[in-house]
Amino acid sequence: MEELAGIIILGIFAQWFAWRVKVPAILPLIVIGLLVGPLSTLLTADGSKLISPIFTMVGDTDEGRGLFPGESLFYFVSLAIGIILFEGGLTLQFREVRETQRSILRLISIGSLVTFIGAGLAAQFIMNLGWSVSFLFAALIIVTGPTVIAPILQNIPLNRNVSTVLKWEGILIDPLGALVAVLVFEFISSTDHGLGFTGEAVRTFVQIIIYGGTLGFLAGYALFQIIKREMVPHYLLNVFILAYVLFIFVVSDQLAHESGLLAVVVMGLVLANKDVPRIKEILSFKESISVLLISILFILLAANMNMSELRLLTEDWRPLALFGVVILVLRPLAVFASTARGNLSFNEKLFISWVGPRGIVAAGIASLFGLKLAADGVPGAEYITPLVFMIVLGTVLINATTARFVARMLKVIQDTSSGVLILGANDFAITIAEYLKSEGREVFLVDSNSSNIRRAQEKGLRAIVSNIYNSDLSDEYDLLDVGYMLALTGSDDVNAYAISRYEDIFGERGAYRLITAEEMKAKEAPEDAEHIFSRTDDFINFSEAHREAAMVHEQKLFGQQHFLDLLLRLERENYSVPLFVKAPDGTLQVLSAHPEEIDVSSGEYCLVYLGIELPEAARPKELTEERGEL
Repeated sequence: MEELAGIIILGIFAQWFAWRVKVPAILPLIVIGLLVGPLSTLLTADGSKLISPIFTMVGDTDEGRGLFPGESLFYFVSLAIGIILFEGGLTLQFREVRETQRSILRLISIGSLVTFIGAGLAAQFIMNLGWSVSFLFAALIIVTGPTVIAPILQNIPLNRNVSTVLKWEGILIDPLGALVAVLVFEFISSTDHGLGFTGEAVRTFVQIIIYGGTLGFLAGYALFQIIKREMVPHYLLNVFILAYVLFIFVVSDQLAHESGLLAVVVMGLVLANKDVPRIKEILSFKESISVLLISILFILLAANMNMSELRLLTEDWRPLALFGVVILVLRPLAVFASTARGNLSFNEKLFISWVGPRGIVAAGIASLFGLKLAADGVPGAEYITPLVFMIVLGTVLINATTARFVARMLKVIQDTSSGVLILGANDFAITIAEYLKSEGREVFLVDSNSSNIRRAQEKGLRAIVSNIYNSDLSDEYDLLDVGYMLALTGSDDVNAYAISRYEDIFGERGAYRLITAEEMKAKEAPEDAEHIFSRTDDFINFSEAHREAAMVHEQKLFGQQHFLDLLLRLERENYSVPLFVKAPDGTLQVLSAHPEEIDVSSGEYCLVYLGIELPEAARPKELTEERGEL
């Protein structure tokens, strides 16, 4: 009981610690696993581990220590990785893949092939593991998982090209690497520990593709219909899906050994590309399960290593040489070969070459297959787990500590984040977003109402269904380039909460919210006046202006007085509200609580406003004469 509770407690503590110090959670998880596992044998009186994942008998007694008897650990690892890969499949949308650069697709195809062949040859000639084990090792280190890329991207303001390539490579390559590893493992298992293309090996390969792919597709479509037709009550939906994923994984594995991983990835991919009701809730639940499983899994797998396996890495120069080849030769070779005809600059390619941390799929499948092959007596199999853990720990440690320095040195950090995050996808927010997009801005809308998000997407806007109270928007890859935030929801509480929670993350160049009705009536400016989007118009005013005329207009300004007169006119108008001041260079400045401080005296400035178009622009003198009629 103490060991199981200890793993969960330590795992969640490691996740929290990683969040506080802004490093990938894998790093503290593996370190904790090693401390309570093999390294603890140096401190305990009887040389036993503080946490022993596999149950073993103690001496000649009937008592034993450990959590998983026999091959139960293998089964737990398989099921856990299946759930994690299903959650990863839920993030793969073909629409977004088509919008990415050709370099990404080449990186996960040509780049993976270069890594696979190069790492296999390196492992054979440096470590002399045998061809079968060498290429299994190569298949395992293809992946660069999103769980380790995400903290790096979230903490470093990389330019759009670099962040996009790293993001999509991490998402797409996880299931690809898992599939290649499964296929190589099956070739080894079905050909008497070799890589010969026998009839049995080919048959196994075809079975995995057919059974895993077909069952995954059919199961995904069936699950979509179940959710759409509300055949399961809402309170049971998430746990039902969890049980459903495990059921499909087991059935597929029974039909074709090790095809379950492919089945759950395909199932997740099918759901990701369907209009699934409450998909955000499902993703949120699956993310929570994945965090728990990743925490348990890494501590278990690291703790399951023995001092003899660690000595394989520390008493021989060859593992370090292999590590150097993987990160200093193969990764750059794969990146440059894949992006030769792309639109990435030389410095961007160098940075992507440097950042390639391995994650949960590599470590989890390595432990699973390594233990199985070692138990079967395959020569060199004892090296698989420690070598892959060395690659995972080494790449995460190096990338987490040097990525910012290297990014600055190569000048791939964006000077400013120009994207705009709009919270609330109501009618006037969508119209404002369309205007900002027409001005060349990256705009993202977030709303908890899926119908609002669907309407925004139909207009070609990038929109996300999310409840900011229940979700962490900082985990959204699409929001990496955001520097401005507009909280335009109909709830004053939501707007205020959004500013307090996300100002430092998405509002580095400005975070604004709608003024409340009470603040608008008050004579004094609100305490957070710098965050007010418009001091004269609340949600109702914006909605009424949009209802009268769903258009954004630009009015040329003829000096400072003209600007102030127009603001006064708009303040007295019932159906027009001011938004921005557009500078001669095209930049937009929000009309916050003190618009009179904006200097428009020199250059061709424009006032941008929403609602009914004002009469033809009047010169300041004419405006002065008309002022009595306003």
